[in-house]
This record gives sequence, structure tokens and C-alpha cells, in this order.
Amino acid sequence: MSLIPRIFGDRRSSSKFDPFSMDVFDSFKELGFPVSNSGEISAFANTRVDWKETPEAHVFKADLPGLKKEEVKVEVEEDRVLQISGERNVEKEDKNDKWHRVERSSGKFMRRFRLPENAKMDQVKASMENGVLTVTVPKERVKKPDVKSIEISG
Repeated sequence: MSLIPRIFGDRRSSSKFDPFSMDVFDSFKELGFPVSNSGEISAFANTRVDWKETPEAHVFKADLPGLKKEEVKVEVEEDRVLQISGERNVEKEDKNDKWHRVERSSGKFMRRFRLPENAKMDQVKASMENGVLTVTVPKERVKKPDVKSIEISG
């Protein structure tokens, strides 16, 4: 058996070479590496979140392309924990459909952040626009200490 059909998958049933139908990961399946797109764990589980602190608030931004706000939850737990979670469901399959690529991530995600003492947990606001979730947690105003001048005797 030649190495070429093995590396590029066994495509001998077709007499035409079609570079767009090749899946270079077929070779990983044949070598015994698990290649699957049907697990709970996915790239989507690694949702990236930016956390910025301004003088007025803690601001979180999460890229959630393709999700609707109904598919995302923002929750506040005891001990000043902010939790952002959601799920992108796998598209329903029709037995007549033939998938050529499945690259968009699906599955559940959850990120948790413990906020500092100055976070006003009862005033958290969230909005979603163009696939970006923004969560704003206002901060307590830092009270400047009262300074009392002391006269120096001498």
C-alpha cells in the first residue's frame, strides 16, 4: 500500500483528484489519534474575556459571535463572584444533508471571576451588541481620608 492514499485518506473510489475534499486530519484517525467534533469540550469552552478596571467600574468584554442574548447568562454569586455562562447548540442534522466541514465551535462555556471588595454587586449591568457581551460592575467611591492639619508648636 502506498503512503499517499494513507496520508490523505483513502480516496481511491474517485478517479478525480479534488484538493478541496481532502481532510489532512484523516491521517490522524488512521494513526489512532482521536479526532472528534462531538464532545462537550470544545474551543468554545475557552471563551476569552477581557477585564478592565476604570476609575468608576470593572468592565468585562467577552467575544461570543453567533450567540443571542437569550443563550447567555450573567449571574452574581455570594462572595463577589461574577459568572458568565452559556451554550451554543449544534445545528440540527437532516439525514439528507452532507456536511463538508464542521469548524464552528459548539458546547457550553462558563467563566467565573472573584471581584474585589469595592465592587457594587447589586448594580451589575450587562449588554450584548454585535456578538460582544459587556458586563459593567460599578465600584464604590474611594473615600479620601479626612486630613486634619496639626499645628506644630515650637
